[in-house]
Parts: sequence; C-alpha cells; structure tokens
Amino acid sequence: MAKVALKPKIKLAIAPIGWTNDDLPELGGEIPFEQCVSEMALAGFTGSEVGNKYPKDPDILNPKLKLRGLTICNAWFSSFLTTQPYEEVEAAFIKHRDFLYAVGARVIGASEQGHSIQGKEEPIFDNKPVFTDEEWKRLTEGLNKLGKLAAEKKMKLTFHHHMGTGVQTAAEIDRLMENTDPKLLSLLYDTGHLVFSGEDHMAVLKKWIKRIRHVHLKDMRPAIRETAITEKWSFLHAVKSGVFTVPGDGSIDFKPIFNTLKKAQYEGWWVVEAEQDPAKANPLEYAIKARAYIKKTGGV
Repeated sequence: MAKVALKPKIKLAIAPIGWTNDDLPELGGEIPFEQCVSEMALAGFTGSEVGNKYPKDPDILNPKLKLRGLTICNAWFSSFLTTQPYEEVEAAFIKHRDFLYAVGARVIGASEQGHSIQGKEEPIFDNKPVFTDEEWKRLTEGLNKLGKLAAEKKMKLTFHHHMGTGVQTAAEIDRLMENTDPKLLSLLYDTGHLVFSGEDHMAVLKKWIKRIRHVHLKDMRPAIRETAITEKWSFLHAVKSGVFTVPGDGSIDFKPIFNTLKKAQYEGWWVVEAEQDPAKANPLEYAIKARAYIKKTGGV
C-alpha cells in the first residue's frame, strides 16, 4: 500500500522586500519580478508574500508561481480603522481578501496605519502614535468585523505589530489581543519589530503562542538600532542603514523561538522578511544564508 505524503506543519517562505522595497522604491527598483521569484525558489523556499511588482491578475501570477514551485502565503493589508470610516476599510479589505484567496493564500496580515509614522521622516521612537480609548474601540471592533469577512473564505486574519504604529509595544499587543475575539483575530509575530522596539520577544511569543498564525523572521543589528535612537532616525532611514537582516546575521538567537513554536505544534508559514538595501546585501546570497541557518538551527 502506497504511503500518503504528509503536508509539513511548518512551511518556509520569504518576502520580496529583500529584493525590492515597496516603501523605498529606490531599493531594488531595477530588480524585476521574475528574478525575485526565481531566486526565492533557487534559495530553497516554497512560499512568498506579495510585492508591488507582482502581477495583480491571478491568472497571470499563478502560472509564474507554479513554474517555480511557489505559493503565496500572505500579503500586507493597511487598515485605517482609527482614521477612516469602517465602510471604506471593509471595501478595500474584501478586494484584498478575494485576490489573496485566488492566489492560494489563506492568511491575511493587517497592520493599522492610522496615525502611522513608519513611512514619514520622523524620529521612530520619539513620535510613535498612541491611540485614544475611542480609537482602540474602533480598532478592535473593526478587526473583529474584518475577521468575520476573512472567515467567510476560511481565511485567518492576523495582526502585524509594527514600528511607528499604534500597536508596536508588548503592552499594545496585549491590549489588542485582550479586546478582540480569538476566533476572529490572530497575531502575526515579527521578531525584528519586537527587538527593535525594545520588547521581550520571547515573553510575547510565549504569552500569545496559541493565537500566533503567521511568523516573520527578521534579525536586527543592535549598533544601528542604537544610532537610530541617538540620532533620531526615521524608520525608513534605519532600514536603509541596515538595522534589519536575515536570521543568523544579527543579534537574535532564533533557537528558542523555533523550539517554542515547534513545541506548541505551530502550523503555518515561517517567513524570512528582512528589508535591506539589495545593493549592499545581495538578495540571493542572503536568502541562501537564511535558508541554511533555519535548517541548521530550526531543523526545518
């Protein structure tokens, strides 16, 4: 009797942000989509998130991914629940959801961009937004509604905490998770953003492990972080200066992270998502470096 091949519980993806940066078009602006996805596959990854250069028509995108053995695992959604009418956010979300579903993704990663300074030339630590109680109410109630819309297609809505936004710190993550429905909203756990913010990334992981449905793996260079604080850099200036890198190339010890996720029987994607200047950090070289580190340290 033939053995049935089991699907792996943990799947590995890489984000295109190491090749071409949507927030900083000058980084990798010359690198075409086809080179990006070909090098992802060459480095040993089976999944990808979506970048601005990716074809927006599923009938065009899907064959190009299939040719390389890749699957779309997620894509960033900017929500403005604290600053825009809910109906506008919902309309944009449904369009985004339906595109992701058509290209095979079953996870949607939302980040609240109301009052965000992540793309502005403002000191990332000094000017971080802080939501009012009313804005928190609009955010949590709105996310529950979006979570229901995701569930209509058997998709998971995950929230991406992020530098320069109103949900950046461990305390803010706690408030978000405690005031949303666990059945409707999960957490996208991002190692680099937690460490850059100065949080205890392992404490966040252990506290919310049962609600984590998507993982971003990025490493951080502490010396550049310290300079970003003292020189009052913006988030994007810190990125261009190399504050982030791939796992195994910075200060974060990923072994306890990997062990905790596996012990909790995490199922889903681990995504290498480390924005760098491709002129300084060759994307294929760093993708291969990340893949080797995850295999050696995480056994995946």
